Amino acid sequence: MTRVLAIDQGTSGTKAVVVDDDGRICGLAEQPVTPDYRAEGIVEQDPQALLDSVLAAGRAALAEAGVDVDIVTLANQGETVLAWDPDTGAPLSKMIVWQDRRAEDICRELAAHAERLADKTGLVLDPYFSAPKMAWLRRHVTREGVVTTSDSWLIHQLTGAFVTDVTTASRSAICGLDDLAWDRELLDRFGLADERLPEIVACDEIVGLTHAFGGSVPVGGLVVDQQAALVGENCLVPGEAKCTFGTGAFVLANIGETPTRSTRGLTTSAAWRVRDRNQYCVDGQVYTAASAVRWLAELGWIDTAADLDQAAAETSQGAFCVPAFAGLAAPWWRPEARARFTGMSLATKPGHLVLAVLEGIAAQVAELTDLIGTDAGQPLERLRVDGGLTQSQRLMQAVADLTQIPLDVYPHAHATPMGAAALARMALDPHDETRLVDTVIDWQPSAVYEPGWSADRAAAFRDDWRAQIG
Repeated sequence: MTRVLAIDQGTSGTKAVVVDDDGRICGLAEQPVTPDYRAEGIVEQDPQALLDSVLAAGRAALAEAGVDVDIVTLANQGETVLAWDPDTGAPLSKMIVWQDRRAEDICRELAAHAERLADKTGLVLDPYFSAPKMAWLRRHVTREGVVTTSDSWLIHQLTGAFVTDVTTASRSAICGLDDLAWDRELLDRFGLADERLPEIVACDEIVGLTHAFGGSVPVGGLVVDQQAALVGENCLVPGEAKCTFGTGAFVLANIGETPTRSTRGLTTSAAWRVRDRNQYCVDGQVYTAASAVRWLAELGWIDTAADLDQAAAETSQGAFCVPAFAGLAAPWWRPEARARFTGMSLATKPGHLVLAVLEGIAAQVAELTDLIGTDAGQPLERLRVDGGLTQSQRLMQAVADLTQIPLDVYPHAHATPMGAAALARMALDPHDETRLVDTVIDWQPSAVYEPGWSADRAAAFRDDWRAQIG
């Protein structure tokens, strides 16, 4: 029996799960992480607090499980970056979170090269991705040490290795999409040509040993959190798609082994590399989902996310919300955009605005699913969903109504670590005949949401909502 310690290091928390081959969760622990949201698009995290959360969650999950594990794996935030000393491991900056917008000026300076960047990387020139933030750190914070994504620093702390995986590298805007290797031309464009960069490794590779959790345990199966959820939800066939409702909402669709570029403002990146074969995905992002719900709580309109369904009114009374609290991502790519409420009157109450926020999140997801279908040449038939906000029946029904496709809800909150664990099992068993589908735990949806609105009603709402973007 193989047991995996799968650590999901996310924006607002770190989760550790000890899971066996049958999908039985033997141990589970979570540690909160608090991003520092400030004016002018600043979003930072304390590196030491992030590392402490990884160690504390992993050790607590192992203590609860009371068993040894065969491998440790890590799913990471993807585009969060920091500067650090490769000799001592000491951080030289705060972590600049994927939501941070301070690299907008750098992107504007490179606007003439946006088309070339998109062709080479499958991405859009936007502060969301790693390279603009790396360049900003070099320009404004420090020239010392190395500047990398958060996974490289965490893995170095655990093993001493200096690596990143193909999925994380492919979210950087300095990695070629076709060969999944660092691109000299793009490094030069971002002023990063002289940087020491981590080795890019496969998702089924052992990268070192760690003693951080007791004994000597291999570390492997590295992956970005959203791609891990794609694996965990068994979206292994082209055309299968999922949406994770976390700090943001992220729609990813498997597109197979051909890295087709989006024509609709979406992004293409590596879904995983196993057995020396690359699989790709197309994706779109809603920057604020649970973070918008947290804002509602800070206003006192709800106590916690669990109150959403009770707090939301039956209708929004004509109120609309564009929840662009951290700008708009695909397909608009407007980092300067700000959230707005429209259609309010003296009769508008907090419950109407709570519902408007939920419908605004759902409307953005619907835009993305439509565009993914357009890029793929056929509409999505179903959408698999996971994440904490899937507990809101009102939000899930709004997503089904506006996308006009059924939703299959993942049965628990651990799709990301379950996907990372599947890749870790591949890393432990290097035989070519082992397939990813054989290591993913099968699952059945805990709930299915069918569209309740007519197609005409959904289209009319989305036209009206889209008009509020401006």
